[in-house]
Amino acid sequence: MKAYLGIGSNQGDRVGNCRKALVTLQREGDILLRRTSSLHQTEPVGEGLEGWFVNAVAEVETELDPFCLLHRLKGIEAEMGRRKGIGKTDRPIDLDLLLFGDCILESEELVLPHPRLHLRRFVLEPLVELIPWQVHPLLGQTMRALLQSLNDPHWVRRMEGQVLAGE
Repeated sequence: MKAYLGIGSNQGDRVGNCRKALVTLQREGDILLRRTSSLHQTEPVGEGLEGWFVNAVAEVETELDPFCLLHRLKGIEAEMGRRKGIGKTDRPIDLDLLLFGDCILESEELVLPHPRLHLRRFVLEPLVELIPWQVHPLLGQTMRALLQSLNDPHWVRRMEGQVLAGE
């Protein structure tokens, strides 16, 4: 199944943290990295966050179900030093499952598509690089249309000359 992951870091070596997360993600051999967006420097969104983020989106292929993929992402976050349960804080890595094929799912543990995907410029700009014409499974609009209609004033800028993986 094709899935799209949000990747971000606002602590330490931000680009290095994002790269390390992608390498770690592929360690077990059951997740294949297909391609990544450009890296973007982004303004922190939410109280309690101070450092600016580096964000990107990765397209992966996996036979894992969405819950197993989510658990893998959370395990990588923990392994890389992300602390949970203390509110919004700066973080060495932030991994989000944005889309899992056309899967629509709502459980206590996981909501797909990601419930705030369409509200966040730092997610939509890199996502549009990869899949501008893909239709959001619930909203019925393309990712490009969602970005164009977005009312999010937060600053996002592509980091020219920096790549996340293998380009």
